Amino acid sequence: MISKIVPTLQAAVEGIQDGAIVLIGGFGGAGQPHELIDALIAQGARDLTIVSNNAGSGTTGIAALLQNGQVSKVICSFPRQADSFVFDGLYRAGKLELELVPQGTLAERIRAGGAGVGGFYTRTAVGTPLAEGKEVRQIDGVDYVFELPIKADVALIKAQVADRWGNLTYRKTARNFGPIMATAARLTVAQVSEIVELGQIDPELVVTPSVYVNRVVRVTGAPAA
Repeated sequence: MISKIVPTLQAAVEGIQDGAIVLIGGFGGAGQPHELIDALIAQGARDLTIVSNNAGSGTTGIAALLQNGQVSKVICSFPRQADSFVFDGLYRAGKLELELVPQGTLAERIRAGGAGVGGFYTRTAVGTPLAEGKEVRQIDGVDYVFELPIKADVALIKAQVADRWGNLTYRKTARNFGPIMATAARLTVAQVSEIVELGQIDPELVVTPSVYVNRVVRVTGAPAA
């Protein structure tokens, strides 16, 4: 019997290695897998490269991972918010590397990684410091910058409902980066609020098919977003 359900958060993050590239879903707090991040902190993997929409806020979630000294590089779109003091302090102290990527480009680089696309051209960032060192090609008289795909060792995502095979549905805007991140990692771990029997998820409503999911862990009492 195929079942990708694991019993604990500890089991969900087992085997994540030092130096791993880790995709973390979420847009702000919506869809961010806080419990999986806490489990990764407890697991202790270090020298991580974190790919996410932002670099954390306050002292929870990604910010806690940074504060614990487990991250050497962040690839994101919005590293600084009003309460991103953990990232700010580490970056200014030279203890954290940042690769800034425009949000649409970030999403497409992750999607390309999952789709097996070798790269793509975009007008975004042409003529800015973000294009330095990258190929620029003129197409129909317009300059485009070439961007490489992002592939990861691990994706930590949050969904609403799963079955034991790992088919996933999401809750509203909590869906954000989760579906593309699931396709771009060698190991995809999903925390969910509910696990249902096979056949209870309408196939037409499956957003992330089970083929992209390796582990599912049910987290009770977590916010629905």
